[in-house]
Amino acid sequence: MNTNILQTLVTAMQRRLAALPQRLRPFTTEFDELPKNLMLTGARGCGKSTFLLHHSQGRRLLYFSADNPKIIGEPLYDLVSSVFMLGYEGVIIDEIHYASNWSIHLKALYDDYPGKIIWISDSSSLVLRDGKADLSRRYVAIQMPLMSFREFLYLETGQIYPKYKLGDTILPTQPDAELLNHFLNYRSYGTRPFYQEKDFEARYMAIIDKILNNDIPFFLPSISENNLRVMRAIIGTLANSSIPRVQVTSLCSDWGIGAEKLYQLLFVMESVDLLKIVRYPNDTKARSTGAKMLFADPCAYKVLNADQGTEREAYIVHCFSRAGYEINAMKDEKKGDYVITKDHVSQTLEVGGKNKNPKEADYVLRDNTDYPVGNAIPFWLMGMMW
Repeated sequence: MNTNILQTLVTAMQRRLAALPQRLRPFTTEFDELPKNLMLTGARGCGKSTFLLHHSQGRRLLYFSADNPKIIGEPLYDLVSSVFMLGYEGVIIDEIHYASNWSIHLKALYDDYPGKIIWISDSSSLVLRDGKADLSRRYVAIQMPLMSFREFLYLETGQIYPKYKLGDTILPTQPDAELLNHFLNYRSYGTRPFYQEKDFEARYMAIIDKILNNDIPFFLPSISENNLRVMRAIIGTLANSSIPRVQVTSLCSDWGIGAEKLYQLLFVMESVDLLKIVRYPNDTKARSTGAKMLFADPCAYKVLNADQGTEREAYIVHCFSRAGYEINAMKDEKKGDYVITKDHVSQTLEVGGKNKNPKEADYVLRDNTDYPVGNAIPFWLMGMMW
């Protein structure tokens, strides 16, 4: 490797290490030891680079992003081999899908350098599915979720609270006015740690643009300009409607796109954490828009000035999905809005505002309340589950 390129990478890593925040989201510090070969995935802006750089401290590792123009023409295997020959313990490679034939190169590096640390990251779990070299057997996968309210509270106050388990009678903390105000802020901008920087909404919109224009074309190479416009239309439809659905027939007709291509776009948009498609139980069809289509990040509703009634549902789906539950829409809405399943145990949920008429659900999740009463649980507690 050219020594100038190496020095550029070393200097860039030193700048990143110097810029690490004093308070890190708890997900980052909950891991004492990382596996030698790791693939970290998670939504853009959730803190993956910070996670890996934090754990690199005390080791001789070299961090670089595969989309760095200084190295974008270098074969990944040759580049990493050169780093190892210089005595480094390992490498951290961000945005791995930007490297040409990355999965084949990673397999060869794993096989040829068994003692070296190789940590990689990407913004979509599709990298594992699309890897041609069966990386799942070689690299331990860790999914980094969007931040919980519990983590947001730590960044704001320095206090770390216990995780809440559905049905617990002991609260992780008391819901005073300060906490409830923090909760309102969390729902507006608190799912990604960069909220602490300036221009949150502008940066959030830039992330959406990069996902649409840069990330999705990697996973769906046959994408066209019209397809990009269709995806923006889907985002606009969900932002402007109180009904969280899209009409396949209308979209196909309006944009001159086939149904098969539309379903491909929806699948990729969900895989890169733009959308969350909530299906009915046992709906495994690939060609499905599900029962409801929501933004995967509830903060999108505030940024896009979208329907706040739908934001409630997106928030609850977000919380239970991130806390490890399978969540489905209920066909019989008289019995509840959602059914959640974890460890083979299923429970039903009703979601609504403070004055919504009750259904027959196991739990009633209420917005704008502070304490649980009976089976009615306030929204803020759902954000304490992870």
